[in-house]
Amino acid sequence: MTKILLLSDSHSHMDNRILHFTSQADEVWHAGDIGDLAVTDALAAVKPLRAVYGNIDDHKARGTFPLDLRFSCEGLKVWITHIGGYPGKYTPRVKQEMEHQAPDIFITGHSHILKVQWDKKFSLLHMNPGACGKSGFHQMRTMLRFDIDAKEIKNLEVIELGLRGKKS
Repeated sequence: MTKILLLSDSHSHMDNRILHFTSQADEVWHAGDIGDLAVTDALAAVKPLRAVYGNIDDHKARGTFPLDLRFSCEGLKVWITHIGGYPGKYTPRVKQEMEHQAPDIFITGHSHILKVQWDKKFSLLHMNPGACGKSGFHQMRTMLRFDIDAKEIKNLEVIELGLRGKKS
């Protein structure tokens, strides 16, 4: 069993609450818009990190992390990209790839909208953890955590980190 902490859209923000939940995971997955690489350095200092760059990320992040990250975890095929859309409204690039090689779990960021949705057409779980940072239009800062156990996703939980405007 692998315990996953999924976050996105940190926009250079890191705090002790994020690190607290990081310490409880086996792996941390970041779906882009990292901002300052100090964010991913802090996460990777605590637990193994998988990350992609997002549209706000500079050349340093783009040189460190890929646009797309495909891998397997506990027998499930995972695809993380920052801008990908969601079931029924995937970006053209993502839709074309889905037609040829759909994953079991498709993870995006970008929208700052927390969403977990089953895609019937491609038989996959779409996940967007919302935004854990303080920049953007979202009100509540969120992340997701879940377990992957022998090709099953279990114990899916929304973590609310507090309102975007509050200090942590």
